[in-house]
Amino acid sequence: MKAISIVSIGALAAIIAGCLSTEHTASVTEGRYPWKRNIVTTVFWIGERPSRNNPVPNRRSSWDKDWTRNYGGFDDPNPAHRSNYIPVKFTPRQNPFYCALPYNDKSVNGHRPEAPRVVPWFKEAYQGPGVSTCKDRWVAIRKGNRTAYAQWEDAGPFRTDYWQYVFGNERPKPNLNKGAGLDVSPAVRDYLGLSDTDVTDWRFVEFSEVSRGPWSTLGENNTFVISDRKTGGELAEASKRAEGRAIAR
Repeated sequence: MKAISIVSIGALAAIIAGCLSTEHTASVTEGRYPWKRNIVTTVFWIGERPSRNNPVPNRRSSWDKDWTRNYGGFDDPNPAHRSNYIPVKFTPRQNPFYCALPYNDKSVNGHRPEAPRVVPWFKEAYQGPGVSTCKDRWVAIRKGNRTAYAQWEDAGPFRTDYWQYVFGNERPKPNLNKGAGLDVSPAVRDYLGLSDTDVTDWRFVEFSEVSRGPWSTLGENNTFVISDRKTGGELAEASKRAEGRAIAR
């Protein structure tokens, strides 16, 4: 009984240490990417036509000139035309949980001069002058006790150069949409139960922090889909190698 007790104490200590380590990692990450609180949030969608409060059509994004086509079509925001967070007419080829923030790290000939300095993950994400380091980045968006996760797919609302807010401590500037500082897709709206203009909290997150949910199932750009395919391919290759060894014997 004493041996069992000693093992139990050791196991308990390991569990506690693991919990403390996880808690420490989470706090470090949240310290790197703190919550932006009480941000006016509006809804936008792929294929949206220009209007008084949205002068730029959403057929293309800051990083994808064929955004609507690559997505698969018009991301109809009408709840009557949606089911399970996607439009009923087609299955999106990109993650339907997307958002926009008012910064674009790209310029005509590469990246904005301040981008290497202000984008926290620039060095680790850099893939050359033609590739955005911001596109597809994961963002946690919170309303009340619910949190959705979305991928950053466009620059806006209104501005594309406001790194002082996106990566710094400044608040969104006044604009036609009540000072909105975040645009979210219809899928995010539906998951969080948002109004067309609402208030949320948001922060950047590492992929390792993103739990599985309706945002993890669809999209060629979706890190979960890419990771699952890679894992599936590796398992299939390992299975083939094991079969080959068995036959050789």
